[in-house]
Amino acid sequence: MPLAIITGSSRGLGLALARALAQRDWALVIDGRDPGALECAARELGRVTEVVALPGDVADDWHRGALLDAAGDHVDLLVNNASLLGPSPQPSLSRYPLEALQRVYEVNVLAPLALTQLALPRVPDGGAIVNVTSDAAVEPYAGWGGYGSSKAALDQLTAILAQEHPTLRIYSVDPGDMRTDMHQAAFPGEDISDRPPPETSVPGLLTLVEGDLPSGRYLARELTATEALAR
Repeated sequence: MPLAIITGSSRGLGLALARALAQRDWALVIDGRDPGALECAARELGRVTEVVALPGDVADDWHRGALLDAAGDHVDLLVNNASLLGPSPQPSLSRYPLEALQRVYEVNVLAPLALTQLALPRVPDGGAIVNVTSDAAVEPYAGWGGYGSSKAALDQLTAILAQEHPTLRIYSVDPGDMRTDMHQAAFPGEDISDRPPPETSVPGLLTLVEGDLPSGRYLARELTATEALAR
């Protein structure tokens, strides 16, 4: 049974991907900052597959170590999905509190790298690391300087890791706009019901996880469309 660590998997995209992998007989190690939501996710997933759920913050050293301890000696897939938006409404960079910016970088950049460093000795040749990014990493949206620049840094770390570990598949994947709690927080008071649910991005992620595409940066929904055309 292959094993995946998925961070930020108590709801949203992380949970949607965990459900899909559970149906494909993957064992799971999942986490989230909300213990109640994580318990509900673990109860659901546990009806389908083996799952270990650890509440905590990926920015904490002890929590990252606990995730790897739960996974054991073999990690086939690491998905760095947990992210932090930062202040909402989001301030311009000229007024961005530096303490808040440091926290965004700790969660969105340093934590994925630190978890990857721990996992790499346990990922076999051909295994995959997926870092969830955003179009804000490449488009200069006003008011998205904190989150966007952190995802740009994550993209570059991912690209360099891929060069340094050519026997692995190391991806950045942009899932696109989704109807999630984070997206709602980015647009407080606005109706985001027209955004697609996170489940629409999962097929593209599965294309990366189950396929043999070279390391790189991908758009989840473009992968889905390309696969559909190929059928």
